[in-house]
Amino acid sequence: MKQIVRVALAAALAAATLLAQAPGRQKRTVSDAEVMRVHRSAILIDTHNDVTSATVAGLDIGKPNTNRMTDLPRMKKGGMGAQFFAVYVAASYVEGNHAANRTLQMIDTVRHDIIEKYPNDFLFATTAADIRRAHKQNKIAALLGIEGGHAIEDSLRLLRRYYDEGVRYMTLTHANSNHWADSSGDANQPNHGLSPFGKEVVGEMNRLGMMVDISHVSDKTFWDALETSKAPIFASHSSCRAISPAPRNMTDEMIAALAKKGGVVQINFSCDFLNADVLKVEAAGGAPTATKLRATLADVVQHIDHVVAIGGIGAVGLGSDFDGISCAPVGLDSVDKWPNLTRALLEEGYTAAEIRKIYGENTLRLMAEVERVARSIR
Repeated sequence: MKQIVRVALAAALAAATLLAQAPGRQKRTVSDAEVMRVHRSAILIDTHNDVTSATVAGLDIGKPNTNRMTDLPRMKKGGMGAQFFAVYVAASYVEGNHAANRTLQMIDTVRHDIIEKYPNDFLFATTAADIRRAHKQNKIAALLGIEGGHAIEDSLRLLRRYYDEGVRYMTLTHANSNHWADSSGDANQPNHGLSPFGKEVVGEMNRLGMMVDISHVSDKTFWDALETSKAPIFASHSSCRAISPAPRNMTDEMIAALAKKGGVVQINFSCDFLNADVLKVEAAGGAPTATKLRATLADVVQHIDHVVAIGGIGAVGLGSDFDGISCAPVGLDSVDKWPNLTRALLEEGYTAAEIRKIYGENTLRLMAEVERVARSIR
């Protein structure tokens, strides 16, 4: 992004910081009935869940399993409207060119072990309209998002195949850089952002109607993706670096720029991403759960507040990373606990309409715009 734009963003951020420090929403007490009324009125969309790494190995999502954060009975209890299941491909599958094979296995576990196995509870979805249709049918919309751009093995043909299989977002990297995009988890960052082919990948995702996900990418890759994409981009499971300085989290400048282009920051529930003290413990080699140091619901609300202060109410959503994290907030550590967040947001002073935006409408608007851009390109 050109320097003049960054200067303008910096000025906007300074103003937003002053607003965030000013007296804000009116805190209040709420009844159980109000919590559930507002909760049921929303289409609750979580844009990242890693239970698929267990279902591909044989876990039955339909049976209660308190050893994990996700199962179907608790998803229903939590009032979920839509779940993007992670098609996670570990970096180890790059060795010997097994990434595509693993990707297809992960796609299959969502389509076969989850959706086909429980057709009365899940509806396979690929569009914003599908999610609304599932909601009307009292089903949970099940969607696919690839985590790790090495899954395409440097092939636009594979990218198109994955789209045909139902994949509707791809995280450009995971903790590893690939041949065309750098990761926040890689100190080398050999591409210095997106390579020319990486920009082709983003362009093809725009043409197909696949959302560009910048969770896990390096800062330079973020800026390159934002500049290259003709459609809004999003972070499927990231939080705010100003609150907890994890490299995976987004700076205020990134949040402002993403929001300006219509993107959404989906808040990640990992304790270290939410709370700087937990991050320090982990950086020192400790385990937060062992030291009884965990993030809380208040931390989640603080990150939501921060994105709203920087980017507006339309810029924030939810990407829990359940079953892909080792520590989740007290009171929000499994898929049945979503009403606790509804209560916390109402107590913070958010309106029912604002909560509906955070929970699903912002993501649905993003998806619809990505779909519209794709139709305009084809």
